[in-house]
Amino acid sequence: MSKKPGEPSPETLARANRQRIAAEEGKRAMADVEKKDLAIRSNMARLRALREAEAASRPPADPKAPRKAKAKASTKASAKKKVAPAVE
Repeated sequence: MSKKPGEPSPETLARANRQRIAAEEGKRAMADVEKKDLAIRSNMARLRALREAEAASRPPADPKAPRKAKAKASTKASAKKKVAPAVE
């Protein structure tokens, strides 16, 4: 079996076709990622604007106002922390 010098083999054609398809799918995937990224960033900007507008509408906090005390841990959590003394 002799091949003509300029004629590619079927394996070479199949490999080139697979590479072409993979490149096209890669471009589509990257475009999809960029589209999702743009949607996420625009949503983040929208939420940031809402948060800043809400913060601007509230009066400034009084630095001399007493702060609320933190709530103590529940009884179950504090019961777990207590350890019974070892009996020997």
